[in-house]
Amino acid sequence: MEILGIDVGGSGIKGAIVDPRKGKLLSDRYRIPTPSPATPASVIETIEAIITYFDWQGPVGCGFPAAVKDEIVKTASNIDNSWIGVNASAQIEKETGCPTHLVNDVDAAGYAEAEFGAGKGRLGTIFVAAFGTGIGTALFHNQQLVPNTELGHLPMHGMVAEDYAANSVREKNSLSWEEWGGRVNEYLQLIEALFWPDIIIIGGGVSKKFSNFSSYLHLDTAIVPAKSRNHAGIIGAAIAASAKQDA
Repeated sequence: MEILGIDVGGSGIKGAIVDPRKGKLLSDRYRIPTPSPATPASVIETIEAIITYFDWQGPVGCGFPAAVKDEIVKTASNIDNSWIGVNASAQIEKETGCPTHLVNDVDAAGYAEAEFGAGKGRLGTIFVAAFGTGIGTALFHNQQLVPNTELGHLPMHGMVAEDYAANSVREKNSLSWEEWGGRVNEYLQLIEALFWPDIIIIGGGVSKKFSNFSSYLHLDTAIVPAKSRNHAGIIGAAIAASAKQDA
């Protein structure tokens, strides 16, 4: 079975055709900048454009930057507040005719890494942290997902963690890799103290630059970059949609 995986991010919306049983892209990735403001109408129009680009008529898996429960968007940190309470899957299906399954974006990336990437075959606790526009997280224990953790919103220094240590903060404030790596280290030390994971997987676009800041991370826990790099969200969204179809 092939599934169109779509990853809705704070800066870009990306899609590709995926083989969810092998965890591999079957097409090139196609990316469109995330509209601003990222309202339901504008984001769904962008998703529709990606579906049209691939001339796609089958199932769609969509990773989304929010807590998602029963296809309904529950939070909105890097998208417009008007998303809250929207059944996004139903809206996308209505506009495109494609059966759609929505999942938190970093939960999706976590599926890809747990099944095919840095967490493959690992028992114990896996923690995924994706540093991008915000900080998204995923938590697995013995390969079972604890959904919608959204731990980028933990308090740090009188603000939420993602306002202190997201990659967008590094770019906006022109922080050196050492300065930003120190902030990431602080955040991950907090995660380590709360959850004692067996491995921490760094995701998001910055995973490609892991060597630039890895020397500033000092934890007892093993820390590795995501093997799928920033394709993880696309692959994982397709895996989640495939599992829903098989259920």
